[in-house]
Amino acid sequence: MSMAISRMRVSLRAVLSLISPPFPSSPIRRFSFSSQSHFENVGFIGLGNMGSRMVNNLLKDGYNVTVHDINCNAMKKFSDMGVPTKETPFEVAEASDVVITMLPSSSHVFDVFTGPKGLLQGGNLVRPWLLIDSSTIDPQTSRKLSVTVSKCILKEKKDHWETPVMLDAPVSGGVLAAEAGTLTFMVGGSEDAFLAAKPLFLSMGKNTIYCGKAGNGSAAKICNNLAMAVSMLGVSEALALGQSLGISASTLTRVFNSSSARCWSSDSYNPVPGVMEGTPSSRNYDGGFASKLMAKDLNLAAESAKDIGQNCPLTSHALEIYTELCKDGQETKDFSCVFRHYYSGMDEL
Repeated sequence: MSMAISRMRVSLRAVLSLISPPFPSSPIRRFSFSSQSHFENVGFIGLGNMGSRMVNNLLKDGYNVTVHDINCNAMKKFSDMGVPTKETPFEVAEASDVVITMLPSSSHVFDVFTGPKGLLQGGNLVRPWLLIDSSTIDPQTSRKLSVTVSKCILKEKKDHWETPVMLDAPVSGGVLAAEAGTLTFMVGGSEDAFLAAKPLFLSMGKNTIYCGKAGNGSAAKICNNLAMAVSMLGVSEALALGQSLGISASTLTRVFNSSSARCWSSDSYNPVPGVMEGTPSSRNYDGGFASKLMAKDLNLAAESAKDIGQNCPLTSHALEIYTELCKDGQETKDFSCVFRHYYSGMDEL
């Protein structure tokens, strides 16, 4: 009996070895066969630094992806790879079961969803059962769009889904994590839709966190980046002060990382050139998370706080600092450059 089973296993392996995957090194898709039809065709809009890498990981995982971007050169890179491209978001929607958007701002997202030739151009009838926005935008826009999407009707019913669903699912991790497929998704909206889409998220990332109702994913993202900005400012200010008092940044970093001041900005993303390899500070603050994007996210946090009457003085001050940094010509440099260009900190020799 055991020998027969062994022969069956060998035979099965032999058969499987003859089946070539869609991409030479692509792993087997993580979704189950029962849900495969719901994710068979994925649309992706926004092929910038983040989006293009997310699409690459979807392709590696075997999904059929159709893309769109207003940048023709970005689309050409994918068309040259044999990936279908469309001229409008509406055309992407018509070819997709699920559509993911990764765009620069709230206004871009709103236009792609509701503008002329947008995802919802068809009026009440739409094809995709799931619309996922991974842009970093304000929670209010996410919630408005979620309501708009919920009022539409599916052209074709998907199991118990009679109306389309929207998830706000911004990401953390930056370009390097997008490249490596190790992003963290913070997701707001229907929990059932979140659970159904989890394999899709795990094709592009390693962590998925359900944050609750619509807009809560966007809220989590701006709160995360607010904390990150304030942390970086605190570490940079302390390290610059320590240098002025005669303590080397490497020594003070060891103190921080062995004490209560330890945080991501000190032990993983140190802002002082010469202290830590592999960080933007080690390459003249190139790459990483641009200061202009941090200013944008802080502005989202400040506006959200204003809308609900929340007093957030550190948010306001951090926004002032990063706005000043951008005006001084550092908008494309990583946000940790605040150490050098705002606090006048010195390199570690």
